[in-house]
Amino acid sequence: MDEDRLYHDPELADFYDLENGWERSPDFACCKALAEGAESVLDLGCGTGALAVALAGGRTVVGVDPAPAMLAIARGKPGAEGVDFVEGDARALRLGRRFALVVLTGHAFQVFLTREDRAAVLATIAAHLAPDGRFVFDSRNPACREWEEWGPEASMRLVDHPRFGPVAAWNDIAHDAATGIVTYGTHYEIRATGKRLSAASRIAFPEKAELETLIAGAGLRVDRWLGDWEGNDWQPGAPELIPLGGLA
Repeated sequence: MDEDRLYHDPELADFYDLENGWERSPDFACCKALAEGAESVLDLGCGTGALAVALAGGRTVVGVDPAPAMLAIARGKPGAEGVDFVEGDARALRLGRRFALVVLTGHAFQVFLTREDRAAVLATIAAHLAPDGRFVFDSRNPACREWEEWGPEASMRLVDHPRFGPVAAWNDIAHDAATGIVTYGTHYEIRATGKRLSAASRIAFPEKAELETLIAGAGLRVDRWLGDWEGNDWQPGAPELIPLGGLA
């Protein structure tokens, strides 16, 4: 898996929190609720650390991400001293310890483009889950074809950057029907200087049936499939595939 400049380039990573606002998102609230009573949390693909930092305090929290640029932002956040941030790849990570809750949010699961990579990540979750622990992750439902909403016209927006001022931002997409992989470009143009920053990212949209097979193969069980982060049960046409479960 090639490095994605959107996360590994410090200039591009600097836009991540401005664009996402995780603190107000339903997945943030759901994970905070799941962490109630959990003495330890492993946040795989922690990005800039907003969730990991929010879960710290009174429990052990480890945040793992493969991108040094993202971890540099995470370590600079207020409260970051309460989190052990680790640079690592979720496919091969082995910390030699187990956690009451393992989370992989923000659709980070979709950056793993092959069935083998997805199986490896699920094996990592199983290897770090306490006997009575729980895991949760999210992947967009391919049936909803959300990528069709990511074209330049629909995605055009203005970002107010604290250093650069107004920045025009937009995306473009290409869908490979044979593999199901979507390549989307993210573009920023700084109005004051005309400088443009761009990255191309690739994500997969695995089917629910594949996830069910891989989860079972990793020695995990699903107690409930959610269709969104508001807590609604999964049904055909739901926007998300969110398994919540533990060790089989």
